[in-house]
Amino acid sequence: MKRLLASLFVALSLTVQAQAPQPSEIAARNYVLVDLTSNKTLAERDADTPQDPASLTKLMTAYVVFGALRDKKLTPEQTLPVSKRAWDERKGDPSLMFIDTTMTPKVDELLRGLIIQSGNDAAVALAEAVGGTVEAFVQLMNRQAQAWDLKNTEFRNVTGMSEPGHKSSARDIATIAAHIITDFPEYYAYYAQRDYTFNKIRQDNRNLLLRRDPTVDGMKTGYTEAAGYCLVASANREFPNGKRRLLSVVMGTSSKEARAGESQKLLNWGYTAFDAVKVFDAGKAIATVPVWKGQSKEAKLGAADAVYVAVPHGDGAKLQTQVERTDPLVAPLNKGQRVGTLRVTTTSGAPVAELPLIVQEAVPGAGLIGRAWDSLRLWIK
Repeated sequence: MKRLLASLFVALSLTVQAQAPQPSEIAARNYVLVDLTSNKTLAERDADTPQDPASLTKLMTAYVVFGALRDKKLTPEQTLPVSKRAWDERKGDPSLMFIDTTMTPKVDELLRGLIIQSGNDAAVALAEAVGGTVEAFVQLMNRQAQAWDLKNTEFRNVTGMSEPGHKSSARDIATIAAHIITDFPEYYAYYAQRDYTFNKIRQDNRNLLLRRDPTVDGMKTGYTEAAGYCLVASANREFPNGKRRLLSVVMGTSSKEARAGESQKLLNWGYTAFDAVKVFDAGKAIATVPVWKGQSKEAKLGAADAVYVAVPHGDGAKLQTQVERTDPLVAPLNKGQRVGTLRVTTTSGAPVAELPLIVQEAVPGAGLIGRAWDSLRLWIK
């Protein structure tokens, strides 16, 4: 059985309104703007419609390679052969890092070629190293997409070249990008590099915002005739309680300049139209509740991390939190064990955030007599 334990009104200088603001017209076929600090979607248009993702595909290509590095299947300094298939990516005037079959580039070099130069040849070389074949690597990409429940994504290649059935959506792309940022922070710096020189050929990162906005530190551009001009951009700006990261995805814009300009417009709007508010600190007890059959008679419950919410700027209303938990709570309880849900809403009841409520300190089970006594008390209750 679950019950509402408490309804706590948090008297903070918050900004909430029933109807969230919307950005001015964004000249993109599809877009989404996500506040990664609070995990809230701030704005979107057709964000779940499958589209040709172009080279945004390479976000998932990179993610799978990062996983291979984490699992020690590759090392950054390891050299790799360049196959004829990777060399053949030169056909059709794609983006390249310009490797050839006489070279043995390092994994680190290929990653820079993939991420900064958007090299199709680098994508194939890395895919063959991790998967054995490009086709096997594509299966790894799709397996990861399925693990994240990306229902509007299916990959047919590692480069993003247009072909039937190769698709993703703005929201799914945002999910992939967010996982790179959170799961592999040690490799995220690749996305901030403004240019890269390989084999004496210098190429600029096509993400124009890296040179225009000092708070933008990634991520990836894409273009095909079917996709239009696409950009995933992420910015990390100061706010009163630390730094706040926003992530935008625009797909189907009309030019390189348009994808940069519309992304900048979205990011700036997100930072000004919404505030990030810390509701609870990490490790802070949100509630102390009775425990049965335990060595302790109570348990402290809270959130795993600091709780931030994104709320529209300028409203001035209060937030309220509701704690819904298992009752009765019976030991043993492990630290980090989920025992309920913390919901943050406006005072009018509009949902703002929902996250797991966990045990902050373990509560071991009581001895035989203590457990028997509490069993009797529960039966009487």
